[in-house]
Amino acid sequence: MTVKTLPPDLLAPIVQAPMAGANNHRLAAAVCQAGGLGSLPAAMLSPADLRSELQALQQATQRPYNVNFFCHTPPTPDAQAQTEWQATLAPYYQAMGLAPNTASSGTGRVPFNHAAADVLQAFRPAVVSFHFGLPAPDLLARVKSWGSLVLSSATTVAEALWLQAHGADAIIAQGLEAGGHRGMFLSDDLSTQIGTFALLPQIVQAVNLPVIAAGGIATPAGVAGAKALGAAAVQIGTAYLCSHEATTSPLHRVALQSSAAQHTALTKVFTGRPARGIVNRVMRELGAMHQVPAFPLATADMAPLRAAAEAQGSSDFTPLWAGQNASGCHAAFAADITRDFLNAWHAA
Repeated sequence: MTVKTLPPDLLAPIVQAPMAGANNHRLAAAVCQAGGLGSLPAAMLSPADLRSELQALQQATQRPYNVNFFCHTPPTPDAQAQTEWQATLAPYYQAMGLAPNTASSGTGRVPFNHAAADVLQAFRPAVVSFHFGLPAPDLLARVKSWGSLVLSSATTVAEALWLQAHGADAIIAQGLEAGGHRGMFLSDDLSTQIGTFALLPQIVQAVNLPVIAAGGIATPAGVAGAKALGAAAVQIGTAYLCSHEATTSPLHRVALQSSAAQHTALTKVFTGRPARGIVNRVMRELGAMHQVPAFPLATADMAPLRAAAEAQGSSDFTPLWAGQNASGCHAAFAADITRDFLNAWHAA
């Protein structure tokens, strides 16, 4: 089998997954300095914050890095769906002593746009990655004009072929085990989602681009297995969540290192889009796939409950994003974690 590759100075074999809310420039820089490809999640950053983070990242490392964006289509608010969602959450608001209609007006997640591109252009990152497909052709052309390598997530062979046809330079094969949001964009049918080691070889065979394996890979053995199945690189997220450089909250860290991490599920209750996290109270009581306003509108009404519960030391309403394999999740320096995975890759 011939593995499709990219120049090693652009794509390291170990890619740190971008994890909004759990990593900033510190984690990305530490991974880069250790020889991996560090990633900066930008979907929740304002243009000013994006500029600040990129400046800090460039000051911390001279190595190539990745900047990640969402490229979903902002939904049209549905008043009835919003009213029903608020009614569903009302008993929790009452129990927590929260007044109704205290939700924030923002969605917290914005798709890649020209304002972000204006900031990004001054930095010309080596790699720019996307979730939920690719941005509009004019935006994609801007990114490519800087010489940036474009990655995007595929959760099916059909999505991989679509990405290849629409300008991606490499494909992230996101298996069902992966933590956080599913990158699915051609269909919302969860029955199409399969595991990493089933998805990876199918995408490798179907496309003429390098393929990066992602989802449930948290140990050196998993890295070696992905390489054996034709991966050009491996993207790892959960194993970095308890690193010293991650911004993961104390409550989230406790959950990741407890037996609770053995039970994860896909849920829509936090954002409106399927994402994998550790099962907690609100997922159990409402049902993980409870009908909520479209992504990312569900977030605003959940946010006050999360804040109030966390202030009391509870993660009952917190999205505890995690993949199905948290066995490699422990407190350590990101450089050491990265080097262990790099050694496994080169030894395989």
